[in-house]
Amino acid sequence: MLYYLLPALSQVIHPFRVFQYVTFRTAAASLTALLLCLLLGPWLIALLRKLQIGQQIRSDGPSSHLSKAGTPTMGGILILVGTLLPTLLWANLANLYIWIAVISTLLFGLVGFVDDYLKIVRRRSLGLTGKKKMLFQILIGLGVCMALNYLAGMGLYSTRLSVPFFKNFTPEMNVWYVGPFLIPLTFFVLLVIVGSSNAVNLTDGLDGLASGCVIVAAAALTVLCYVSGHARFAEYLDLIKNPYAAELTIFCGAMVGATLGFLWYNAHPAQIFMGDVGSLSLGGAIGTVAILIKQELMVPMIGGIFVLEALSVILQVLSFRFTGKRIFLMAPLHHHFEKAGWVESQVVIRFWIAAIVFALFSLSTLKLR
Repeated sequence: MLYYLLPALSQVIHPFRVFQYVTFRTAAASLTALLLCLLLGPWLIALLRKLQIGQQIRSDGPSSHLSKAGTPTMGGILILVGTLLPTLLWANLANLYIWIAVISTLLFGLVGFVDDYLKIVRRRSLGLTGKKKMLFQILIGLGVCMALNYLAGMGLYSTRLSVPFFKNFTPEMNVWYVGPFLIPLTFFVLLVIVGSSNAVNLTDGLDGLASGCVIVAAAALTVLCYVSGHARFAEYLDLIKNPYAAELTIFCGAMVGATLGFLWYNAHPAQIFMGDVGSLSLGGAIGTVAILIKQELMVPMIGGIFVLEALSVILQVLSFRFTGKRIFLMAPLHHHFEKAGWVESQVVIRFWIAAIVFALFSLSTLKLR
């Protein structure tokens, strides 16, 4: 909204011209999101305590977690407000990419909200069944697919796949339609969005772990959105140019600021947990943005920690099912290291460091084509 108001005032107040620039509005959105979460955090924590919305702890989890029972959860509402409101304030709302990212994030947050609510009502750590949760996530992914098919038909979205390390290998996915869906595109959208959402959800198990890793991944996406939407940078880095993607820089910047503000209260010992309303929406946002800026195959590098956490669960389940033996002391991976003797703060900080390494590696590959 401010995107339309403040530049108009630049005719009277010359310095207001800075509001036209994506870089300035990204910084403004980040600061707005940070301050919003810092200010609303104590109020939300007090409200959740009053409503007795507390975390339910797994009985088979590490014994050190039992003391966390009753800590206010569903703090992801704070992240959602802190991300979406600044985006709507500072972004160009005529940009359809912004609305796809906003609506997708909001819908994933709604699924997480229902899941958290059921856990609270049932007074145990089981909310939606895995099948129901997956079904809702797939439906959201299909909705994103339909939007992308619409944009592609208008020439506003490329159906080519950007492959890391290969300069001239950009396979065309504009083949094999079934009804309104482009099957290759649909496959990638569902894999990236649903996979990202669940991977972040699995990572959310220790104080500040998911929050810190999301900040790193969102910061890397902020850079990718900017260079993908900048004609010169995109040409220099051999990226698929998309001027509409630049506005997503503001969305990602707001996500960084909101998650930073949430981390202030989520750092060990956590005063509040994000819950599924936070983890599912953040993972969905990361996947959606990656799809929109044509960096689908960069997600495993940008969110390397999330991938490792998800793989640890998959491998643990497969190994136990087919051999009767467990590969890890406990899955997801962060619990394995806890069982191995690392204290919680060690696991969190070391995973943050690994997340930074993954993100820096992903950005360094941009020119390795």
